[in-house]
Amino acid sequence: MLLPLAVVLLFLIPFIAIFILRFVEPIYVLIYNRPLYLYCYPFPKKISLVQKKILETDFHFYSKLSVTKKKYFEHRLQEFLLKYEFIGKDIQVTDQMRVLIGATYVMLTFGMRHYLISMFSRIIIYPSAYYSTSGEIYHKGEFNPRFKTIVFSWEDFLLGHHTANDNVNLGLHEFTHALHFYCLKSRQTSALIFQDEFVNVLSYFKNEEKLQGLIQRGYFRLYAYSNPFEFLAVVLEHFFETPNLFKEAHPDLYSSVARMININQKYFS
Repeated sequence: MLLPLAVVLLFLIPFIAIFILRFVEPIYVLIYNRPLYLYCYPFPKKISLVQKKILETDFHFYSKLSVTKKKYFEHRLQEFLLKYEFIGKDIQVTDQMRVLIGATYVMLTFGMRHYLISMFSRIIIYPSAYYSTSGEIYHKGEFNPRFKTIVFSWEDFLLGHHTANDNVNLGLHEFTHALHFYCLKSRQTSALIFQDEFVNVLSYFKNEEKLQGLIQRGYFRLYAYSNPFEFLAVVLEHFFETPNLFKEAHPDLYSSVARMININQKYFS
């Protein structure tokens, strides 16, 4: 007895998907330098009305998205909130903290298919700058891969979030460190694209002529030139906060960063 066509197709779907990801997508990436697809959520998860209100009133990137992409953003935010633990130190964790911190990460990785990473498992929040026993110094934030922890001073996180054009954003900075570590080790499509474009971005740090050109232009703050990790973190702060100025000052570097994280400026301009 012949099986109905619908049953046969249903049986073949996993094999078709594997074929596409293994053989079709690599060719697509070589041609277009981006994943074949980003979002596939037949039943997208929802955030609460309170959380959505916080996004609508206090997260510019989200407000510029289309209705469909807002649903994808909310789904990813909810996944983030379910995966990572939030811990308050001398401060109570609120919905505002969880949403703004989570949304910052979702924004940074919105152009990547695999966005939930294992480089950190918890987020610790202090009310203000805190004393770090590892560095024996007061910090505003840090990423600690050994303990899989990201730490924020809430005061400084908010300052970076609400001051949208000073190119200093604590959330973006620390999450970039975590994402950077992940992409250097992962073999996922988005991570491989990140790795390829990071070579171009890093050339601006390693090439003396390019480096001097950046320094003389004065667009990036001097802290960017501490080491390659800080360079990338600072560059991404600028990318999200003053994209038009970035594009005007360093168009080639801007294009490399845009391809590296697969973000189109129309999302947030």
